[in-house]
Amino acid sequence: MTQLNIDDLNRAEHPLDVVERLASLRDWIFDRAETDEMSVAVAGRWAEYHVAFTWIEDVEALHVASAFDLKVPDRRRNEVLRLVSLVNEQLWVGHFDLWNSEHVVMFRHALLLTGGAEPTHGQCETMLKTAVEACERYFQAFQFVIWAGKTAREALDAVLFETEGEA
Repeated sequence: MTQLNIDDLNRAEHPLDVVERLASLRDWIFDRAETDEMSVAVAGRWAEYHVAFTWIEDVEALHVASAFDLKVPDRRRNEVLRLVSLVNEQLWVGHFDLWNSEHVVMFRHALLLTGGAEPTHGQCETMLKTAVEACERYFQAFQFVIWAGKTAREALDAVLFETEGEA
């Protein structure tokens, strides 16, 4: 296997500085307690999402994660995993995981910035938008499985059901 040699390149600014500046410009509520981690609060239709941005130096990636405020009980774990699999088949960007240590469903995606590439405001805004839109679109499906005892297929079909015309 070829060994990758990623040089330690000096960046003009920390990638999270771009996200922080964007959050300030958009009047988003955010917290940056550490150099490589930042969270942004976004009010959605179904919940308030806490979207975490993390700079992962080892692979030069800007990672975004948004967890649902839904605890997955052990008795529904397998059905939630089936739903995660079905939902991920629908996604072009990012994916959902079941974070075992916290028993929560999480959307994740990463922007690779190898070789010293700088993130743009547009890329960072799209990362946040993509995370929130995915959470908004599938939040109810996870609720249906966890709280209503629906199967993964029933829950997904319910949230993907689109009406046409007007009543």
